[in-house]
Amino acid sequence: MKKIVCRGIDKTQEIGYRLGKLVEKGDIICLTGDLGAGKTTLTKSIAKGLEVKGDVTSPTFNIIKEYTGRLPVYHFDLYRIAHVDEMYDIGYEEYFYGSGVCIIEWASQIRELIPEEHLWIEIKLGDTIDSREFYMRGTTKHYERIVEELI
Repeated sequence: MKKIVCRGIDKTQEIGYRLGKLVEKGDIICLTGDLGAGKTTLTKSIAKGLEVKGDVTSPTFNIIKEYTGRLPVYHFDLYRIAHVDEMYDIGYEEYFYGSGVCIIEWASQIRELIPEEHLWIEIKLGDTIDSREFYMRGTTKHYERIVEELI
């Protein structure tokens, strides 16, 4: 697991933007961390790197929102998911194994459904109010290469 420390929201946005430029069709990005850790900020920046136009908002009440960019972007927010079975109701497999990029906030809620090949990012609050620590683990050479390019 690799660690990146970001001091300031602009650094978090830069990491997200660069990540968005590096991801490819079928990639799955799993985000975990406490409330307010920066998952949505990172998601918005990843979407910007994927050339999504317009505002990316949290799909908290819908579970998923779709966006058009360089690739389709499927943004999941699983904070309010009560049971993993809700993922079957929305047809998650079409997204996970489709032609877009999945960004999953609160991914630990459905750990058992996450495909083996993914990028896992745990976000922790840093030592100052505006710093964050990103712990990244890629499960394949592709994701490991992405992480290396980010650090």
